[in-house]
Amino acid sequence: MRFLALLAAALLSLPAAAQSYPARPVRIIVPFAPGGGSDFIARFAAQRLSTAFGSQVIVENRPGAGGTLGAEVGARAAPDGYTFTVIAGSDAVDPSLYKLAFDPVNDITPVIQFSQGPLLVVVHPSLPIKNMKDLIALAKSRPGGLSYATSGQGSIVHLSTELFLFMAGIKAVHIPYRGTGPAITDTMSGQTQFLFGSIAAVMPVVKQGRLRGIAVTTTQRLPALPDVPTIAESGVKGYDVVLWHGLVGPKGLPRAIVERVNGELNKALTAKDMAEKLAADGVSAAGGTPEQFGAIIKRDIETWRKVVQMAGVKAE
Repeated sequence: MRFLALLAAALLSLPAAAQSYPARPVRIIVPFAPGGGSDFIARFAAQRLSTAFGSQVIVENRPGAGGTLGAEVGARAAPDGYTFTVIAGSDAVDPSLYKLAFDPVNDITPVIQFSQGPLLVVVHPSLPIKNMKDLIALAKSRPGGLSYATSGQGSIVHLSTELFLFMAGIKAVHIPYRGTGPAITDTMSGQTQFLFGSIAAVMPVVKQGRLRGIAVTTTQRLPALPDVPTIAESGVKGYDVVLWHGLVGPKGLPRAIVERVNGELNKALTAKDMAEKLAADGVSAAGGTPEQFGAIIKRDIETWRKVVQMAGVKAE
């Protein structure tokens, strides 16, 4: 009887314990400097969770080592629900290029995928290229004669382009830059012929007519560019690259906390203002379960590992 009484008391105390969380400020680590996509997502999550919790949620920017420094801090944090980390699709590339001090699959607890969206393939307007079929045909007529710009060696846009070249059976010269801005500038000047860029980065110059958008990398067209086809429907069947952001915690994060944070953020992602803000960056809200997000992380790590090996890509 005494055992049953103790068991009943323990069970009754669980809801109270769950309701007491959080008892102090929660932090969300951003492994990059303020101002980028990861920072925007983190501040949105912090604002919505602060309101839901009735307690402060702060954003802590920890840039360095291509984002791996902040990611390691998050992975090494105590699994008590007071430290989360925003990660991006580019983080799935890191295990294939760098020797990480943590396991990006087994040392984290997936919580929720925030967003999803494509890269936009753009070309210089002077080129006789209206679509991806034209680009492929021109590349085949000039083996190694076309060049493409990227934001850097081993970046996700570099690997996305290499995957396209491999699947299309063509070759082009890679010209890496230190950042997206210089890559766009040289493509606009005609120094390079095409690039794969984030919607937020290339959409302004496409609207100005300084570059031409010819395809998106996802299997679904972008609502903001309904006339721009996907790479898959342009002759490269099976091609699908999705950019994403999501939230993770350290390994061993209690399920009750995972479910609460996931539930609050799933509700927040359905808000109209959030959809409008994401659409401005060319992405859409994702949401879903922790398991779905975990599967995406594992899938992308394996995908980029194969591309790195196939293309012989090395870190800078």
